[in-house]
Amino acid sequence: MAVYSTKLVLLRICVVFLMLSISHGRVNPSFRIKAVNLGGWLVTEGWIKPSLFDGITNKDFLDGTGLQFKSVTVGKYLCAETGGGTIIVANRTSASGWETFTLWRINETTFNLRVFNKQFIGLDSNGNGINVVATSNVPGSSEMFEIVRNSDDQSRVRIKAPNGFFLQAKTEELVTADYAGSSGSWRDDDPSVFVMTISGRLQGEFQVTNGYGPNKAPQIMREHWKTFIVEDDFKFIAGNGLDAVRIPVGWWIASDPTPPQPYVGGSLQALDNAFTWAQKYGVKIVIDLHAAPGSQNGFEHSSSRDGSQEWGTTDDNIQKTVDVIEFLAARYAKRQSLYAIELINEPLSPGVSLEMVNKYYKAGYDAVRKHSSAAYVVMSNRLGPMDPRELFPLTSGLTGSVIDVHYYNLFSDIFDDMSVQQNIDFIKTNRTAQLNHVTTSNGPLTFVGEWVAEWQVSGASKEEYQRFANAQLEVYGRATFGWAYWTLKNVNNHWSLEWMINNGYIKL
Repeated sequence: MAVYSTKLVLLRICVVFLMLSISHGRVNPSFRIKAVNLGGWLVTEGWIKPSLFDGITNKDFLDGTGLQFKSVTVGKYLCAETGGGTIIVANRTSASGWETFTLWRINETTFNLRVFNKQFIGLDSNGNGINVVATSNVPGSSEMFEIVRNSDDQSRVRIKAPNGFFLQAKTEELVTADYAGSSGSWRDDDPSVFVMTISGRLQGEFQVTNGYGPNKAPQIMREHWKTFIVEDDFKFIAGNGLDAVRIPVGWWIASDPTPPQPYVGGSLQALDNAFTWAQKYGVKIVIDLHAAPGSQNGFEHSSSRDGSQEWGTTDDNIQKTVDVIEFLAARYAKRQSLYAIELINEPLSPGVSLEMVNKYYKAGYDAVRKHSSAAYVVMSNRLGPMDPRELFPLTSGLTGSVIDVHYYNLFSDIFDDMSVQQNIDFIKTNRTAQLNHVTTSNGPLTFVGEWVAEWQVSGASKEEYQRFANAQLEVYGRATFGWAYWTLKNVNNHWSLEWMINNGYIKL
């Protein structure tokens, strides 16, 4: 009887310990994933695979491209006065935000031009019909312009208005659409000629699909999905010390096979294939919602159309995203390889408030839990100025919650002049402190969901890259959920873990 009682007590202790472990997301407290991101596959990033854009006609003019126009006669830049809401003038000696016009591509040659305050350039319908203004919040027929380039000098352009005439800078204060001169003249005394500068561009999913258009995009994207990541990649992953993948997906995957334009169907089948391959090779999957409706950060990797960040501004927007998470959870909850679902990648503050992201994370967490009690739920810290522990109050009551942090010795001028040793010291000192700050015994698990062995150092040797990579592996290996390298394949060698492994820069 005493032996039985002792066994019962020990059993109860084990049950309590297991419940405590589960409550803190630590079913196996010693296991940490070693993962790689499959970036550039189901969510396009042009810098990862630039050739994906090669077949687009007029590919300089994709959605989100920023253009600046300098009149050859006035010698000054077109400007949306006060940033938009009133007239267009030609009186600025230099170009910045108010002088930048962002493209919305309608077809290969026709565009809407969006200004700083998000209105669209058009013709003044309340006046004489030829004055150029930026007053419409929604583009219509009066906001459609054709950009005609000089075949001998691509920087010289004319802008053809919907009334059939060209824009001209009559004076510094008067820009009209009433020039009927010959389109073959590109002289410096022609008021309809402008010198164009491209100030910025985006190369994301919206740009590639809308750039190819509805007739070509389906074939291009499905071939990319079929060939960029294949079964052999999962065999490579499993055979080189990795045990998981983080797969970025876009919100439109939940509407497959007929997502809203310009997106095309087929990415869901590719994700299904990934689960089949993952199960075959014993690889875990973290599904990462990398692109949310309206874009959560304005970057190309969240499929922003023009750099705008509109996610999280309305309850409807958030519910739409929760529906995507529930779709993914319901579809894959019973798949053995599903390890975690990341609710959103890199929401940007202050555009996304803490209140809004908390509201979404709680609803997204509940959506996952409706279908799975085992999958971890990953919550990305916001980019920008914020407290790295700001999600702790929310996650304290959420079983199996994980905080995702991204560490790059890039994207900040503090790294510009660092030496090899200074970069390594920064990893060992600063990154260790940052990771320790968000890693607590009773808090959420920690995940370094993106990092790379690349830096601002020029001419570094292979041995120096190895030291830099090893320092990060050592430090990020202490993250209680694990880490994921960005990314498996990339034309930029050090950003490709496949290349780094095959060429002896990283050994796991």
